[in-house]
Amino acid sequence: MVVGLGNPGKQYERTRHNVGFDVLSQLADWHGVSSFKSQFEAVVGEFSIAGNKALLVAPQTYMNLSGRSVAALVKFFKLPSTDVMVVCDDMNLPVGRLRMRGSGSAGGQKGLQDIIQSLSTQEVPRLRVGVGRPPAGFSAADYVLGRFRSDDSELISQAVHFAAKGIECWIQDGLEIAMNQVNAPEE
Repeated sequence: MVVGLGNPGKQYERTRHNVGFDVLSQLADWHGVSSFKSQFEAVVGEFSIAGNKALLVAPQTYMNLSGRSVAALVKFFKLPSTDVMVVCDDMNLPVGRLRMRGSGSAGGQKGLQDIIQSLSTQEVPRLRVGVGRPPAGFSAADYVLGRFRSDDSELISQAVHFAAKGIECWIQDGLEIAMNQVNAPEE
């Protein structure tokens, strides 16, 4: 299950906070997923890659309540938390930087925090997409709900592309290989 985090509604499209939805859209485009159904407060699509069935899940509960939807889907499909990859924005990473991990804290990402709490485990794989820090005078909330600057557009387009490739690798080859592919060397 690939869970892209974001907020529903046109006013949130293409914002920093909705980069998880953008990665899902990229995967849906590549794999011809045109039919999504509403299930457990989410829109859900499915595709197969290398013989593995995968669900694309976009919770419609707003970011901070994403766990409610994810927990219901995990229970319904009887999935271990380690078979759930959460894709979310991260202000602690530079714009366009990707970081995949198999577990850990939410690091301040409220949607991921709600999923961790709802599943009662930190053993939830996640792929963070860097959106950078807010400039002086900006609140974190206003920043993540804003759109990317035009000079960041290319970086984010590339990050969404590589994040989707990383998700495909995770589905086909597992977490360790995907982390080696996705995680840039530390500078």
